[in-house]
Amino acid sequence: MEFSLLGPVTAATAASGELPLGPAKRRSVLAMLLLQPNTTVSVAQLIDSVWEDAPPAHARTVVQGHVSRLRATLAEAGADAYGVSLATRGSAYLLRLPEQTVDTYRFGELVSRARPEEAPSEAVGLLGEALGLWRGPALTGTVLTPPLAAAAHALDERRLTAVESLARAYGALGAHDRAAAALLPEAVGHPLRESLVAALMLALYRAGRRSEAIEWFHRTRRLLADDLGVDPGEALRTAYARMLAPAADGGDAGRAEWAAGDTAGEPQPRTGPYLWAAPQLLPRRPAGFLGRDRELAELTRLLGGPGAAPVPAAGEVALVTGPAGVGKSAFAAHWAHAHGDAFPGGRLFADLRGFSGSEEAQPCEVLREFLLALGTPGDRIPASPQAASALYRSIAAGRKLLVVLDNARSSAQVRPLLPAGAQCATIVTSRSRLDGLVATDSARPLRLRSLGTADGVALLGTVLGSDRVAEDPDAAAELVALCDGLPLALRAAAAQLTARPRWRLARLAAALRDERQRLALLSAEDTGVAAALRASAARLSEDDARLLSALGTGFTRVVDASAVAALAGADPDVTRYGLDRLAEMHLVDEEATGRYVMSDLVKLFAQRPAAPPD
Repeated sequence: MEFSLLGPVTAATAASGELPLGPAKRRSVLAMLLLQPNTTVSVAQLIDSVWEDAPPAHARTVVQGHVSRLRATLAEAGADAYGVSLATRGSAYLLRLPEQTVDTYRFGELVSRARPEEAPSEAVGLLGEALGLWRGPALTGTVLTPPLAAAAHALDERRLTAVESLARAYGALGAHDRAAAALLPEAVGHPLRESLVAALMLALYRAGRRSEAIEWFHRTRRLLADDLGVDPGEALRTAYARMLAPAADGGDAGRAEWAAGDTAGEPQPRTGPYLWAAPQLLPRRPAGFLGRDRELAELTRLLGGPGAAPVPAAGEVALVTGPAGVGKSAFAAHWAHAHGDAFPGGRLFADLRGFSGSEEAQPCEVLREFLLALGTPGDRIPASPQAASALYRSIAAGRKLLVVLDNARSSAQVRPLLPAGAQCATIVTSRSRLDGLVATDSARPLRLRSLGTADGVALLGTVLGSDRVAEDPDAAAELVALCDGLPLALRAAAAQLTARPRWRLARLAAALRDERQRLALLSAEDTGVAAALRASAARLSEDDARLLSALGTGFTRVVDASAVAALAGADPDVTRYGLDRLAEMHLVDEEATGRYVMSDLVKLFAQRPAAPPD
């Protein structure tokens, strides 16, 4: 029988294969017992390992149930024959087993026998066998509560130390290329581990790859400054000085070249880990996009371009906001396609699903997709979101990269996905103003508003054909007004007319004048104004949703905060804060201090009965 913690938590026998251990909480209980084999582990420790938050009142019973199922699973696999048993000791449990059945024990034994400097050939074999026991991030499949996360981190530290020892053994044998090959993926995955980077720099230098070694130093120096606000430590400085010593007398040249690394003329990384891929993740170019010339020029200016082309020079972040259906996603995608040549390092895109009606995208999920697109092998992507974000920033630092983060819900969702490179540009779109992103990351806002009559009529013409629109220009202008100039509503209206080729525009305009059916007509299958507004309203608190409903049913389109508070019998400040939150979500507009305007379509939506809670 063998137990594995260096990767997915598993138990297996030669006869039965891998045993069915059940859900993550049960694997977490087994992992805690295996981390302390032949030692009693209290129920309290197991409870801490199973629940990330406060445990439920029946936590002890749940743990007892998991232990019971584990005991039955081991018994069915004939654990007694292997000297394995799971016993109860008062309010604790004891997992008895031969220690060599656990891969962490075998790993430690192999590493302890290796002597990289004294017996490098033997050490290469021992360390290679030890590292071969790893099948992925430690303790995969468990609930990463603080105790288990700490244990996983400690195991990974032991693995990295073994990799550094393997590189020293290769170095003692003169196999510097093999030392660099062992260190390179780990340095990519742990870019702030200075001892690892220093060892890689020396291995590259001794392998005749001096320029790569120098690039690693400058890349790490920038990362330490950006993320931690510190200079390189002694290990990095010493390795850098040793590389430069043969090229000059003493350390002054090293210090001069280090200082030169801050100049605009510093060479960009040409080789190194996964730097050649130029991903193109943009969605297809939006069909029928027109107008927005002023806003497109403004976005170019915000991202550093003085004229028709962007010249990213300061890692700018542009924040495109506006109400549901105003065309933010299409606007950002159109600009990104039009200026793609300015970003030879690649174009990344992610739908963060902040207002899509489904579960929002997690930053760690997006980081993995970005790192894969940038050429990082899947098994080299760190499990820790913080480490993955640091690796992403490190890879992006030397590129001219465009990142489009569409449909963001919050500033916290966006921040881990911002590249660190001075020549990178980021476009964020959101229905929320994301004031936090403006405050902490100097994002430069650009508000998209509804289309004017001329652009709205032109949009109808791109879908319906200019001849059909020209037949009834007054009706076309009325359709734009009834759709509040929203591109989403206009396209839904055009879809209704496309499905009914015999209808004149005036007939649809007459139908839309009936407020009871307007939202229904401005829908097409699973998309439309009502669906978009529903996704926005789902992000409101219960109090703000009630306020929105009250505005829709009890007031005209233009309201005064004091009047709303007086009619509702509410505190004026509380009412004003609620109106501000609705304005932040672009469900109302503050046209003057304390004076708010609600569009016709939002007002119609607010009058509808609320759906029952999910």
